[in-house]
Amino acid sequence: MTIGISIALILSSALMVLLVLLHKGKGGGLSDLFGGGFSSSFGGSSVVERNLDRLTIITGTVWFVCIIALGLLLKP
Repeated sequence: MTIGISIALILSSALMVLLVLLHKGKGGGLSDLFGGGFSSSFGGSSVVERNLDRLTIITGTVWFVCIIALGLLLKP
């Protein structure tokens, strides 16, 4: 169980770093390579940015749950 959660933690950490780097900063980001330049007429952010935000939040939640689970499992 501990090994599985540790592997999930490592994978979610790597994915979190990738997703954060894909976000658009002040001068544009790597998300423009994947169609982030197309903005919707409704708001200021594009569909790609909103989906990227959702993926980042989900990955962050998985990361947080893995940290808590490992803390509870490894507690003496």
